[in-house]
Amino acid sequence: MKKTILFSALFIGAFAFAQKAPMVGGDKDVHGCRGSAGYTYSQLRNDCVRVFEQKIKLKEVNPAGSSTSMTAVIFSKNMKKAEIFIPDGSAKSIILDRQGKGKIWKSGTHIKESYVLIPYKKTGYQIKKDDVVIYQ
Repeated sequence: MKKTILFSALFIGAFAFAQKAPMVGGDKDVHGCRGSAGYTYSQLRNDCVRVFEQKIKLKEVNPAGSSTSMTAVIFSKNMKKAEIFIPDGSAKSIILDRQGKGKIWKSGTHIKESYVLIPYKKTGYQIKKDDVVIYQ
């Protein structure tokens, strides 16, 4: 009888603890993206993406500390918009609009900083923040 009561108490205690302990990957944001699994929301794709899995990845040019951050670029299908994921920004991503028919994308006046995406060398890109190259 004592073994049954002790086993029941242990089972109920473990069950109560498991209900309160956060689950790994249980951190969905308002869009349903799991940050702990590396997902963030893409405004252009209207879906969760992993920045480090995108085709166009850029490295930080002058990192402040000993580690280097990276960002990714996602283009809309018609190439009129580009989405960049700046790690230290208040927003998770910033939408840039193509200027004319050229290959320059700029942020709008709705954000404080000015971001520009331009082609770099033959196959790469650069991101400038207030006329200073921060990623390439």
